[in-house]
Amino acid sequence: MSIVTAKDFLPAFTKTLGVLFLYILIGLFIDSQFIFVYIENSQLIANGLMGVVFTIILLNVPPRIREQMIYAALIGVFGEYLFSIFLGMYTYRLENVPHYIPMGHALIYIGVLYFCKTVFAKINRAILENIISFFVLVYATAFLVFAHDIFGFVMSMAVLIILINKPKERLFYLTMYVVVAFLEIVGTYYQCWKWPETAWDKIPFLKSANPPSGISLVYFLLDLGCLWLYKKRHKIAWNRMKNIRKLHLKDG
Repeated sequence: MSIVTAKDFLPAFTKTLGVLFLYILIGLFIDSQFIFVYIENSQLIANGLMGVVFTIILLNVPPRIREQMIYAALIGVFGEYLFSIFLGMYTYRLENVPHYIPMGHALIYIGVLYFCKTVFAKINRAILENIISFFVLVYATAFLVFAHDIFGFVMSMAVLIILINKPKERLFYLTMYVVVAFLEIVGTYYQCWKWPETAWDKIPFLKSANPPSGISLVYFLLDLGCLWLYKKRHKIAWNRMKNIRKLHLKDG
């Protein structure tokens, strides 16, 4: 059974987000402070492992997904240096941008994309959206109450508000929220990176947890960038697809 045709939760999850979660746990552990104590060049190992995995996946996905993966990695490089090095939004363990990070953005992008393409996700779209929206509310509120995470709460609410008028993209971005929340908890627990006590370490009234709950809002910029580049590269095909959608809506 292919990933897309998975009709039940377990195969749909394990073959997409489950694999992604497992790789996050293992990949970030290699670059963690726990391993660094024993292996000084552990980040080089993490970079090499990511390079191999990224290449294998890149060679085994359809051309359209392959192109979006490349865009995601390139935008990831720009975004990481902008937000981490230039703006100081967060700091990596060695105060650099690990090479595995931009490629990791691409894997997260396609992992979420493939989950949303499964038959299970399509059939249960409304239920999943309601469940994850409730999770976002609870998760962000818990961080606000117990970690004084005003910064994360504001971003989380912004995510929910933005998605009110985005029904086609809602499930994708809500799923992305969950994945990024998992990624950030694991990464900060492993001490691969850390967030300052206030937003950008410069806005005192925006207290932040380590990590802030709603940081997936920043990841949305990556996704929008990938989509924008793809549209620019394939204007004719994109316009044709939009016209087909309009015809379906009229027929409906």
